[in-house]
Amino acid sequence: MEFNVGDKVVYPSQGVSVVESITEEELAGCTMNCYTLRLLSTDSKVVVPVTNSERVGLRPLSEKDAVAGALERLSSGDTDGVEDWKDRYRANLERIKTGDLDEIVDVLRCLAEVAGRKTLSFRERKMYDHARQLLVVETAVVQDREIPEVEKEIDDALGQPLEPLEE
Repeated sequence: MEFNVGDKVVYPSQGVSVVESITEEELAGCTMNCYTLRLLSTDSKVVVPVTNSERVGLRPLSEKDAVAGALERLSSGDTDGVEDWKDRYRANLERIKTGDLDEIVDVLRCLAEVAGRKTLSFRERKMYDHARQLLVVETAVVQDREIPEVEKEIDDALGQPLEPLEE
């Protein structure tokens, strides 16, 4: 899939970005066309070769109905709760790497369910915050809403806001 300057796209595990330019860059001795992306959440820049965009999972923003469905799923039913934290962490990390909105929702549901029983480990808490941020920003952009409003809706759907991490 090709993108144009100004398009908003999702870079898996990094979040919503804007294509700022498409330029010729020399990488590893080869000249290739590259997207220069600006990540909305951090204002960082990332350069992705156009030919690698599918391999890294660069995708257009989700449709409004997909975002609405993802938000509905946040408060629904059981999760596939893996008890061993290492296995759960690994599985959730793989889900986040896909960049798929439904996978992000599954990570949040899983970790919120665990947080309802016990305190999340530092690594899982960071993962929870990251997944939440990915969902918040994409939802806010797609639905043209303010971030605090989306954050409240997500926290309400998950049943409890978690206390901020102490850095």
